[in-house]
Amino acid sequence: MLAQGDNTGDESVVEALKAYIKKRYNKPGNVYLGLVHRLDRPTSGVMVLAKSSKALPRLNKQFAEKKSQKIYWAMVAGTVEKKQATLIHYLLRKPKQNKSFAYPKEVPNSKLAELSYEIRKELDRYSLLEIVLKTGRHHQIRAQLSHTGMLIKGDVKYGASRPNKDGSIHLHARTLTIVHPTTKDKISFTAPPPIDPLWDAVRDTS
Repeated sequence: MLAQGDNTGDESVVEALKAYIKKRYNKPGNVYLGLVHRLDRPTSGVMVLAKSSKALPRLNKQFAEKKSQKIYWAMVAGTVEKKQATLIHYLLRKPKQNKSFAYPKEVPNSKLAELSYEIRKELDRYSLLEIVLKTGRHHQIRAQLSHTGMLIKGDVKYGASRPNKDGSIHLHARTLTIVHPTTKDKISFTAPPPIDPLWDAVRDTS
């Protein structure tokens, strides 16, 4: 599902949630819902949206100032040599291909990208990575892992051998921690991974 509607006309998270809120709370007229951040269409997991025009800029500021924390899970093919590491690259986005390319050194129009990962579980053919994002760039995890030879299951755009049947990739926004825009309390949201044999094998990983 798209995070936000585009020219395809396909259903988006924003429109689906607006319809839910309108029905759930019997709201007359238009429903306000602000998109704070996005997930790639084939990615699962936690998203946060703003239900008021006051909450949106406060949440946007948190994300811009990197005060929110995003933790992802990724299933990558094979075994991973380094059990934990920090990856630093410069990402160059190419909109026509809807793809980002990672470089070890800065190139024109590139942006710094940083993440850290650790192996949480090793299966026969796949390894579960837990990833902490330090920056939030277009396709960052997908591009950085691919560049270092770690291919996310189903992600043919970034080198996987074959797609998943449902068009998803095995990248999951596991936990999101923010400061509530009104109460100022620190709150965390954790999403279980989708129902799937491979995700099921790591579902109880804490």
